[in-house]
Amino acid sequence: MGGLDLPERYNVGADLLHRNLKTRGAKVAIHSVVGDVTYGALCQLACGAARTLTDLGVRREERVLIVAYDSPGWVASFLGAIWMGAVPVPVNPLLQHSEDYDHYLDDSLARVVLVDGATEEKLTAAATRAHTKPALLRTDQITAGPDVPVAPTRRDDMAFWLYSSGSTGKPKAVVHLQHDIPYTCVTYGEQVLGINESDITFSTTGLFHAYGFGNNLTMPYWVGATTVLHAGRNTPATALDTIEKRRPTLFFSAPTLFNAILNFEGAKNRELSSIRHCVAAAEALPAEVWRRWKDAFGLTILDGVGSTEMLHIYCSNRLDDVRPGSSGKPVPGYELKILDDTGNAVPTDEAGDLYVKGDSALSLYWAQHEKSKRSVLGEWFFTGDRYRVDGDGYYWYEGRSDDMIKVSGLWVSPIEIESALLEHAAVGESAVVGIDVGGFTKIKAFVITKGTITPDDSLVAELQEHCKSRLQRFQYPHLIEFVQDLPKTATGKIQRYKLREPARETASA
Repeated sequence: MGGLDLPERYNVGADLLHRNLKTRGAKVAIHSVVGDVTYGALCQLACGAARTLTDLGVRREERVLIVAYDSPGWVASFLGAIWMGAVPVPVNPLLQHSEDYDHYLDDSLARVVLVDGATEEKLTAAATRAHTKPALLRTDQITAGPDVPVAPTRRDDMAFWLYSSGSTGKPKAVVHLQHDIPYTCVTYGEQVLGINESDITFSTTGLFHAYGFGNNLTMPYWVGATTVLHAGRNTPATALDTIEKRRPTLFFSAPTLFNAILNFEGAKNRELSSIRHCVAAAEALPAEVWRRWKDAFGLTILDGVGSTEMLHIYCSNRLDDVRPGSSGKPVPGYELKILDDTGNAVPTDEAGDLYVKGDSALSLYWAQHEKSKRSVLGEWFFTGDRYRVDGDGYYWYEGRSDDMIKVSGLWVSPIEIESALLEHAAVGESAVVGIDVGGFTKIKAFVITKGTITPDDSLVAELQEHCKSRLQRFQYPHLIEFVQDLPKTATGKIQRYKLREPARETASA
């Protein structure tokens, strides 16, 4: 499919609210700890946010930073900012130090920063250091207001930014346009997820992240569904409690948390019957986790791959077409190709660099001209992911381009080894990287054991033989380190680049 049939003058913030007011104004749009909010009340809150931003002097296309936990005020601030023509920029509220926000303030030149009780102190200090000296506004103090004029934005105007969580360097601002959100709602939301107005969505990934943003805001509001917002970091306990209390029909999470829930004591006895199916993204879902979840709860996880740059999932399994361990097939409206280092298509079942084409793609990286030129290649976006496609058309993740390990001239996928390790009864979590040992690349695994298992040299040897029996003989960890935790992003994605840093205690065989 090509571009959507949207009018030239189009404002996605207003559209996501106006489309629900006539027939669903009294319907609950948001369940949250601060209370339920109907679509009608949410529209009034968004108008209040739009009016407040206007009164603070924010002008068309000026940026508004949002650093707050998920709440009705967060949603109203985001939609209200677009409504009045500003550009909302959500940022991770979980960063520990005030200094962590300096880059976002200076890069975005934000005029206003939306905060809450958990982030106000950090951002107050950061704002005093910023060149723009932005005003601070609390999301929980946004009040309802009368209807305000909708900014006459165009479908190809800049609408919002999301920051990429890149593996190295400072985060890059990904610029999205007004028409990008509807494109994801019609392609993935309607044609793969099958979301409808009777659904209740719950995502353990926050709204500041592209995955959670689509799952728990744009796609539900597109069809008039209801969302469940959880303020704060999700754990197996909070996720299970929320599911039992709010009874969502669609549950979205990251593979790491799906696995953690499976390993959580008493999880199999919890009440998950409201869920009709689950979705995983943000990292590859091991087939073993997919099978264990299916066995434990009778629920299918639809694994897929997306990115901040493409806004949401562009390759996915379907309910009637699942290949566990794979990322499925291209979502309608998107095209994929896999190329080698010379730009030629790779044969079936050989790994190469993945490129994607679809009309939700970023327009550019803000103030990153060279990076934009290297990544946005005409209609195609270079994902930085290594993939292979099998003879049946399923795409299989082989790791990031910079995560792949070359051992004795052969490429090794860390994902394959991690998946094999997870099949062992002693392994709770694992992450695999390549490290330099005497000038040669060796494969190293970091392993978290289950329960009360005490790791020792015999377990190292056992795990190595376990991998050799399931993979090619060279695809096994030469070194294994047992750890208590793994470095992860706020959304649960393992940061393998941090594990490549030297000077760690290592067990080996």
